[in-house]
Amino acid sequence: MLFNSFPFLFFFLPLTLIIFFVLAKKKHSFATAWLAIASLFFYAWWSVEYIPLLLGSIVFNYGMGWKIGHVIAPARFRWLSFSVVVNLGLLAYFKYADFYIFSVNSALGTTWSLLHVILPIGISFFTFTQIAFLVDTYQGKVAEYRFIPYVLFVSYFPHLIAGPVLHHKEMMPQFNESETYKISSKNFSIGLSIFAIGLAKKVLLADNLAPHAVFVFDNTDHPSMLIAWGGILAYTFQLYFDFSGYSDMAIGLSRLFGIKLPLNFNSPYKAVNIIEFWRRWHMTLSRFLRDYLYIPLGGNRKGVARRYLNLFITMVLGGLWHGAAWNFVIWGSLHGVYLMLNHVWGFIALKLHIPVTSRAWRVCAILLTFIAVCFSWIFFRASSIDIALQLSRAAVGCNGIGLPDAIGYQLGSAKHLLEAWGVKFYLGGGDRFVQMYAWTLLAALIAFLTPNTQQLLRHFVPALDYVAETRTTSICNWEWKPKSVWAVMVAVLLVSSLLSLNRPSEFLYFQF
Repeated sequence: MLFNSFPFLFFFLPLTLIIFFVLAKKKHSFATAWLAIASLFFYAWWSVEYIPLLLGSIVFNYGMGWKIGHVIAPARFRWLSFSVVVNLGLLAYFKYADFYIFSVNSALGTTWSLLHVILPIGISFFTFTQIAFLVDTYQGKVAEYRFIPYVLFVSYFPHLIAGPVLHHKEMMPQFNESETYKISSKNFSIGLSIFAIGLAKKVLLADNLAPHAVFVFDNTDHPSMLIAWGGILAYTFQLYFDFSGYSDMAIGLSRLFGIKLPLNFNSPYKAVNIIEFWRRWHMTLSRFLRDYLYIPLGGNRKGVARRYLNLFITMVLGGLWHGAAWNFVIWGSLHGVYLMLNHVWGFIALKLHIPVTSRAWRVCAILLTFIAVCFSWIFFRASSIDIALQLSRAAVGCNGIGLPDAIGYQLGSAKHLLEAWGVKFYLGGGDRFVQMYAWTLLAALIAFLTPNTQQLLRHFVPALDYVAETRTTSICNWEWKPKSVWAVMVAVLLVSSLLSLNRPSEFLYFQF
């Protein structure tokens, strides 16, 4: 069941909301249990055969968390290690077994049969969420062990399939607050507003960019530089608005129930360097990798060389988390190298007193960071390394620049001048080329020049409580006094999006 589908919008969501608040008037625990059941139904709509796996994972990790929290210190680490190994083993089997067999067959010439394991949807997210719970329990950060709220914490439908990756302490206290179970016009208006913005990002932008990305990545053989970059940019912004839209929709839906999810996306293409990019892109996953992988590896505490190695390992494993294929390893490796170069550059800039805060420098830095990210997306999106390498060569001009002949005809005498500069013209594709770059330009203008969801709401809200240093605080505790035009804007976005829901498409991060 998709957030951007009629069954969800007109059946599941209203029914879940109504019953939740009806039960909340009788007893809060009834409402919690109902929301947990509804979340399990939401997951079963996707893959009912994996409900036992999800429930088994929840029961196992709840039991391990209780054990870790109630045994003496020497045994706690052993129970933590055991439970983490089981979780990672389960994830490895479903996500990486066939990848491992394929890689061994390719390297050694063996003929082991693939297992053809079907990846349970959301397994990466509910596994990482529960590993964070186990580690937090070991560190003494978990103070309660109620089973039904824990089931809801893991299976909560706004975050179950594609994040954010949650901490136990971010959710459990909210289930104890009486305000959570009260119908609130403020929560409904804020939640609906954020949801409408997210739905528009997905339906009106990401889904219209998708065909152009598919055209280049899946159907074009040896494309010219301009065609290659058209497809690369189309996917770059498709992924941006697809994931940004999902993140907004998850926060908005959750707010309808009075529950606040952490911010997970904050205009990453406006980042001035790769370090900042990862503080803005999939923020809760970046936090998880930092807290539970980079820091345990040693972080920056064991010298410069070890710091760079830890960064590289973290990003390679982060790449593998996104997918069991070598192109994801290359993508993660690229970002590992980017981060190392970023740290080296930061040291050089500090020593040479380079004015990196000037406006011109920031514009150049944003552009360079964006190009580097775009180049890495080639390996993230391509279905094989061969296609990724082919597009990479095309992107740097190895196949010529290239324009459709229909555009050359419109250029008149300028066509000959461009040909003299090495631009080649080919037959067909004029309409596709124009549409691809028109959508890409529109997406770029919105991504770079307009405020994001948080900034947009601030324009209409005079007061807010936002903890900037955590970088994960969602829209919450605001004095909600929107201007009258806000209702019109939200209505236009909702109606436009609903009229475009003829064929709902999955969110890209569902595959991870």
